Amino acid sequence: MSTLVKFATAAALALAATTPALAADTIKIGVAGPHTGDLAPYGLPTKDAAEMLIAEVNAKGGINGKQIELLFVDDQCKPEIATNVATKLVSEGVNVVIGHVCSGATKAAMGIYKGAKVIVISPSATNPPLTKSGDYPNFYRTIASDDDQGKMAATFVIDKLNAKKIAIVHDKGDYGKGFADFSKEAIEKSGKAKVVMYEGIQPGAMDYTAVIQKLRKEGADALIFGGYHPEASKLLALMNKRKINVPFIGPDGIKGDGFLKIAGKDAEGVYATGPMDVSKYPLNVKAHNDYKAKYGKEPGTFFDQGYAATLAALNAIKVAGGTDYDALGKALKSSVIETTVGKIKFDARGDAEGVGFSVYQVRKGAFVEVK
Repeated sequence: MSTLVKFATAAALALAATTPALAADTIKIGVAGPHTGDLAPYGLPTKDAAEMLIAEVNAKGGINGKQIELLFVDDQCKPEIATNVATKLVSEGVNVVIGHVCSGATKAAMGIYKGAKVIVISPSATNPPLTKSGDYPNFYRTIASDDDQGKMAATFVIDKLNAKKIAIVHDKGDYGKGFADFSKEAIEKSGKAKVVMYEGIQPGAMDYTAVIQKLRKEGADALIFGGYHPEASKLLALMNKRKINVPFIGPDGIKGDGFLKIAGKDAEGVYATGPMDVSKYPLNVKAHNDYKAKYGKEPGTFFDQGYAATLAALNAIKVAGGTDYDALGKALKSSVIETTVGKIKFDARGDAEGVGFSVYQVRKGAFVEVK
């Protein structure tokens, strides 16, 4: 039986359609994230998760007697593309969006979805104001927010690594700077350590020598980085070249295969916060086994959260008896569901209850949970 999955066009900057159009009477779900570019390793696992799960659901008859039609769109984690993607998905009549992946892109798109009353469930957009500001009542996520990550990173660096002089570097984005700011706040409130350096860098720049020189000058004994793996890899390469041997800890934006491949040997010993280990949950085991059977490898970063987001969307549609905006919101907040990240439901702000973060370290080329 075919999966009845549709690839949609999302303007000139998005993914081109590659399959025939489905009948009009379907439930349309958009899947938005970086499917190309440097940050694709964070978007493709969610795309794969949604595609696998929807194929299985459609093969069993769909939801409420309707087939699910998936529209995959590529925002490259860029806010300016994300707005085009959101506009395209709304014009296509989507009922729910799984995504976006990066906080900046998510924030840029949310006003469009809010105006159209489209439910958005992100696997990875951790910027706190997306839920905690109250500005986006249509937004939900299957991952904890950056304030939790930042506090955990700060506590780990102070209490476990015994750092007293801490440098903080971020990429100036909603995600990276948010993580950095919460880390800084937690350090200052602790009274146990001092932030001796707080610097923003330009993503994509070729050389961060000035930042590394300042790191050495300030005598920091740990570095907290807010951002994604391309910049983290460059910073680490420079630190190792100049023999600056201090612990490096970043957020879940560096915890993935993309970082391990690009950083190579420089990744060894690096710490990162990330979603807590959920590998023993029955649905997680099944999803990973299905993925390995299809692709011959383990899924990538945010696969678990993307699968959970898709499960939550499908359950809400089933409970609501359709795709009415208010009914979907009520179902998401009232229904407890077993997922790949455990048993969850969403609180009044859209955060998933029952999820959290751990600290990981790269050991022998792989991330290992240490807290």
